[in-house]
Amino acid sequence: MAERLVVIGGDAAGMSAASQARDRRGPDDLRIVAFEKGGHASYSACGIPYLVGGEVTDVKDLITRRPEVFRDELAIDLRLDSEVVEIDLGRRAVSVLDHQGGAPYWEPFDQLVVATGAVPSRPDLPGADAEGVYGVQTLDDGIALLRALEEKPRRAVVVGAGYIGLEMAEALIRRGLKVSLIDAAEQPMSTLDPDMGALVANALRDLGVEVFLGERLEGFAESGGRVTAALTENRTLPADLVVLGLGTRPNSALAEASGIPVGETSGIRTDRRMRTTVEGVWAAGDCVETFHLVSQRPVAIALGTHANKQGRAAGINIGGGYATFPGVIGTAVSKICEYEVARTGLTTAGAAEAGFETAEEIVESTTRAGYYPGARQIKIKMIADRRTGRLLGAQIVGQEGAAKRIDALAVAIWHEMTVEDMTGLDLSYAPPFAPVWDPVLIAARKAAKRVDQLNRED
Repeated sequence: MAERLVVIGGDAAGMSAASQARDRRGPDDLRIVAFEKGGHASYSACGIPYLVGGEVTDVKDLITRRPEVFRDELAIDLRLDSEVVEIDLGRRAVSVLDHQGGAPYWEPFDQLVVATGAVPSRPDLPGADAEGVYGVQTLDDGIALLRALEEKPRRAVVVGAGYIGLEMAEALIRRGLKVSLIDAAEQPMSTLDPDMGALVANALRDLGVEVFLGERLEGFAESGGRVTAALTENRTLPADLVVLGLGTRPNSALAEASGIPVGETSGIRTDRRMRTTVEGVWAAGDCVETFHLVSQRPVAIALGTHANKQGRAAGINIGGGYATFPGVIGTAVSKICEYEVARTGLTTAGAAEAGFETAEEIVESTTRAGYYPGARQIKIKMIADRRTGRLLGAQIVGQEGAAKRIDALAVAIWHEMTVEDMTGLDLSYAPPFAPVWDPVLIAARKAAKRVDQLNRED
């Protein structure tokens, strides 16, 4: 009799796990059922802002594999609009609610993958449930916002200046709306140091976004059940629609209620092979707690790159192979119109919290040789351990050609290189791609000099 694998969650982590398990075990050996509470599976959530902004013109372009591919070619029984509402570990079964109107039922499992993703933070404030207030977490959310744009709104308020908030501000600017952005922090993007975040704030203002920082949202005005304005402690901002970009948290409530342990970040605890402490139960994706390789602390970071890798590891292990997920360093990039933002490793504050004393340097340069047409500005900040010179973190704000330089810095952090080590890196050069001294090398050289100076002062 075939073993039964149930997967809760039909996006990156869940379907990666299901596909990898199927790749190693045939349908006669392993029966796979995957439940997705929404109407779409295996899609690029990161592409939603570009769907809303119009760069992506067809919803289907964001779907990696159609449901029939999973069902017909991979023998994975993918059930959409099917929400798992309870996990019974003693019974080894999940309770499923059919959103198409079918009767609730129990599905048994021998092995279980929990890939429930993350849930967006939604403020418990007056008017937060009014019509016209949107979260952007799933493809269904993106489609709902697209439909709202068909009504030709003129004014939008984005609440939250993290990655999603900034990308949605860009999308709405591209759609011709007047956009206001609110955040309680003094600078946008808490994953950057304040001095680099200030560059992002200025870029937003250059694009025509009204930026209100250091202002706490107090609620929403509404009329006839529809939002009409966002209210801060200092002002009233008229709005035809509101987009919430207040971040996410691991969607671990279902697992925790069943007795599957969660960690201090509220993410599900797993080992490096993505096993929970419950026999035969695995977890992957935004719902899990992972490990930061620089701070040496547990973190919960919602990124599709991590979700796919974790799901792959879980599926390989379920299929009888061996795979691990070692941890993260928090590498991420974003684009706000012509501006590019990137970061990896620890911020200055994060390094201090982890017990490091730091040396920091910021350099300004260009993305190409200064004489070559199309050269754009770039600023790189490096954060190093002041004692050893080990690179702890880096941040980039610039224009075309800036952001992907973060990958070289991420590799350096991953392999615990010092900034002195980095000064000799054999990076590529040609005028259309970089100055003769790449900005990464300039920043490393200046950071190494700063480390040496501080050590001489001791």
